[in-house]
Amino acid sequence: MRRLTRFRGEDRGSMTVLSLYFLAGILAVSAFAVDFAYLLAARNQLQVAADAAGHAALYYRERNGADASKLKAIEVASYSMPQSSYGTVLRADDIQFGHWSYANRTFTVDESSLEAVRVRPGRSEARGNPVTAYLFRIMDRKLWDLTAQAVFVTFDPHCLREGFVAEGVVDIQSNNGYEKGFCVHSNDHVSVNSNNTFEAGTVVSMPDSTEIDLPRSGFATNEGLKAALRNGYYRLRVLNQLEQMHEDLYWASGRFLPSYIESAVPVIYTGKKIDGSALVEGRVHRVSCSGNSLTVEPGTRVSKVVIVTDCAVKFGNGVVLEDSVIFSRSEDIKSITAVEGLQIGKDDNCAEGGGAQIITYGGMDVPAAMEFYGGKVIARKDVQFAANAGGIEGASIISGGVISGTSNMQMGFCGTGMEDPFSVPYFRLAY
Repeated sequence: MRRLTRFRGEDRGSMTVLSLYFLAGILAVSAFAVDFAYLLAARNQLQVAADAAGHAALYYRERNGADASKLKAIEVASYSMPQSSYGTVLRADDIQFGHWSYANRTFTVDESSLEAVRVRPGRSEARGNPVTAYLFRIMDRKLWDLTAQAVFVTFDPHCLREGFVAEGVVDIQSNNGYEKGFCVHSNDHVSVNSNNTFEAGTVVSMPDSTEIDLPRSGFATNEGLKAALRNGYYRLRVLNQLEQMHEDLYWASGRFLPSYIESAVPVIYTGKKIDGSALVEGRVHRVSCSGNSLTVEPGTRVSKVVIVTDCAVKFGNGVVLEDSVIFSRSEDIKSITAVEGLQIGKDDNCAEGGGAQIITYGGMDVPAAMEFYGGKVIARKDVQFAANAGGIEGASIISGGVISGTSNMQMGFCGTGMEDPFSVPYFRLAY
């Protein structure tokens, strides 16, 4: 009896049972942690594939049809998640083109759209490629379905709509005014002289804003400049599209052709000088001058016309470009020049219509009185100009070299009325 009494009171080893319960709990939590991390990694892998495929689809859609773009997206997704290892994670019907609403955060399907794409890859039992968990199988959850989603949209960067953007230095002199919304950007650095005024909302950007070149007086004589500074870099995609622009304009067909061109039959012109009497509205004019220059006679109003030439172009005094494009294949550093008083675009207080563009493989030099009214210049080389005071109201200059502007200019901002058939889309992740 004494032995039974001692045995009944014995508590050695009693923690063993409790420890077993603790061990089971720890194993269950560990199973959850391990498998949760594994499932999260698999989900992140799907998201990376969705992002890459979305960007590829929209980028490829710029020049190709919807079906070809979907195939390209599937190809890109398979680089990170090959079918041999992950099954079919992305199918053509997982990719939809359409429109994205930032306000409502909704996607509307439109297979003809070039504006946005939604990509939704997945791994599931229905697809035959579910994600296999390991320790969750003790909870009878061996297979898991995972999906991801990416929405990519096109956009037109603010600085490339209105402002001065250069691969090299942007050199702005003294006594200039920059209105709200105007942008000055360099992929190198911006150089600023004294007594400039930058309204609130103006942007002055470069990869490292601390490298801005200032006069000895610094920010003290450039009101608003310090607040306008930003860090940034733009890949100038438009400069890589000049050959395609030339092709579309030369053959009067393609997405870069302005809407006011009504006939694909070109006007062939062989003279060295051209005026209003030689121009036919609604037509593309091909001008070849065998290495000589083409002079646009003083006072000529160029309206609803495209001129495509391999010549350097010289504008006489008082030439006005409205609803027109001048494209020069000349690679001369001064392939576009003007005597005085060149007006690019219609002076219409930023109304719709009237915009004009000058595009060149070379550079541009206008030493006096250039005016912009919804005008655009795209040049592979340097752009140097002097503007009338107050003669800029909606301007875009994009240069693969240096942009140099003179003093006493007022840089107005339109925001609307900047017709631009030569914008090249950029891409960003919206959702």
